[in-house]
Amino acid sequence: MSKSLLEQLRQMTVVVADTGDINAIESFKPQDATTNPSLITAAAQMPQYQGIVDETLLKARQEVGSQADPQTVVSRAIDQLAIAFGLRILSIIPGRVSTEVDARLSYDTEATVAKARYLIEQYKAAGADPSRVLIKIASTWEGIQAAEILEQEGIHCNLTLLFGLHQAIACAEAGVKLISPFVGRILDWYKKNTGRESYPPAEDPGVLSVTEIYNYFRKFGFQTEVMGASFRNIGEIIELAGCDLLTISPGLLTELQNTEGELTRKLDPEKAQSLDIPRLVIDKATFDQMHSENRMATEKLEEGIQGFSKALVALENLLTERLHKLEGNKEIVTHAAQDVFRVYDLDGDGFITREEWMGADRVFDALDANQDGKITPEEMLVGLGAAVYLKK
Repeated sequence: MSKSLLEQLRQMTVVVADTGDINAIESFKPQDATTNPSLITAAAQMPQYQGIVDETLLKARQEVGSQADPQTVVSRAIDQLAIAFGLRILSIIPGRVSTEVDARLSYDTEATVAKARYLIEQYKAAGADPSRVLIKIASTWEGIQAAEILEQEGIHCNLTLLFGLHQAIACAEAGVKLISPFVGRILDWYKKNTGRESYPPAEDPGVLSVTEIYNYFRKFGFQTEVMGASFRNIGEIIELAGCDLLTISPGLLTELQNTEGELTRKLDPEKAQSLDIPRLVIDKATFDQMHSENRMATEKLEEGIQGFSKALVALENLLTERLHKLEGNKEIVTHAAQDVFRVYDLDGDGFITREEWMGADRVFDALDANQDGKITPEEMLVGLGAAVYLKK
């Protein structure tokens, strides 16, 4: 009996679930899992997780006091909610969970270090093994410097929003545990800026970027793990078979699980050793120069930080609404879903495109009910389970 592509992939690559949905994680049984605010926002709207959300909000209120304003309560609750989901995930998977630092701290080394230390201490206090937690940080120069400090303290990091070789090499030289280059978002940029509607998987710019990074790391003996992320189709995944890790959405995991055929290993450390690759040293000046010369990396990094920041704002709004309901404050009329929609609808045309969304692809796909590449106010309303009707 032939094996599915997913079964074969597991034999050469660590499969990571890109979701905050605990039920999906239980179903696919990945080695590792990763979350971010937009994934947690989606999960927090599912009825089966309302208990976790409510318990976390009430605990945060108790910790900060009855006189604290809702913003203070929600700020405390967001960290606790990320940890609560992380702990549930750790109870299911054998490997690690990635927990994200506030993207609004992406250009602040000291604040990033402080937030990471706080998150790890909270995991420790809950009885979790800190070696099973990766702190997720954007791959800015400041974020990479924060990760270097944290790695020296034994706090392992997952550097995300990575689009260029200069970012990857800087991470490796800093001793970062793991990087997450974004395959699908690189493809999105090239399709938008070249006018091409599609690329064969072997020519996919995102695939080529991850392949270049993987080969560089294996050529020069860097121990930093490479985890391809943000996939648009299983063709991209097939072309990166053999990568250290791949983080895959439940939808694509299902497609891989239901597809049979022979899977060939494409990335191999022994092959990388034989390649003729020039060695680079990335200091800040070189990093800045290479980054400024790479328009795709420059634009996508900034878009990604904005997207993750917006996702955090959306989560704050939704939790604030939930807190008001829990505390019986009927005087407060909230417009969380409306606020979320307006945050993402950058051009005000009444639709949110994938480029405008800039949050987790998994969440966009879930909200885009008719799969037309746009989220309408009505789809946002249904997807987030809001209590208000959205109108322009």
